Amino acid sequence: MIHLFLLPALVFYVGFMIYPIGSALLNSFYSWKGLLRGDFIGIDNFVRLFTESPYKETFNRALWHNVLIFLVLIPVKLVVAYALALLINSKLKGKEFFKTVFFLPKLLSVIVIGYLFSLILNPTYGALNTALKAVGLSSLARPWLGDPDTALLSVILIDGWAEFGFAVLIFLVGLQSISGEIYDAAKIDRAEGLTLLFRITVPLSLPSIMIMTILTFISAFESFELIYAMQGTSGGPYYSTDVLALFFYRLMFGTAGGGDSIGLGSALAVVLLLLISGATAISMFLFRRKEVDY
Repeated sequence: MIHLFLLPALVFYVGFMIYPIGSALLNSFYSWKGLLRGDFIGIDNFVRLFTESPYKETFNRALWHNVLIFLVLIPVKLVVAYALALLINSKLKGKEFFKTVFFLPKLLSVIVIGYLFSLILNPTYGALNTALKAVGLSSLARPWLGDPDTALLSVILIDGWAEFGFAVLIFLVGLQSISGEIYDAAKIDRAEGLTLLFRITVPLSLPSIMIMTILTFISAFESFELIYAMQGTSGGPYYSTDVLALFFYRLMFGTAGGGDSIGLGSALAVVLLLLISGATAISMFLFRRKEVDY
């Protein structure tokens, strides 16, 4: 009887995880004419994706943007969020208030966040440019989302702001799980300050650091909603905010894939799955080798 309770979860997992992955993998090995599956062509869709123009150039540019998102978010979600978690975990007055404030953006819809920041960064009447002009920094005012040099960084920082509270919460849970007896024993050995931080706190925080690193990587390579809401399907301006998920969307539901959109889109989906799964497995292996147990 106990197995019957697992049946709904199993059906859900197979229907919404295993089947889509298997279907994408199968579709990537066939040619397509619209919605009609053609002949088996092996890895030809993958070869076209990596070697044929304009797919090759679009893939490389979008992949680089995903990597940049990860590299910028890592300091925000790891270093800054961890430092604030340490501060909140100390004897800070009103720390419950700060926990609530930091987590509030996570409760907002991505579409709402995108719309709000589109207004704030509007080049004509946006709050940011208005504030810069008011304090005599008119030279710094610019169309933040309309300038290829600043559009991607603007979107990344907005994403970091939206996810920041969640990172603080993850680190806070990890810090609060460290036994006070360990600190008491370390203080008997005259460990304090930075020694206590880097010899005790940080090593014992590795599980939460690992979780946040992996989640940040997955989030960076699944970036879609915020960019779609703020910059459209092409990742404007001039593809400066284009990412792999947007490229996939254009292949599957736009005209970028031509008549073979399902085959190319499925191939890109498989590549994304392999990238995320491979990086996650490597990260878990490396972190577990360094994990400390007291």
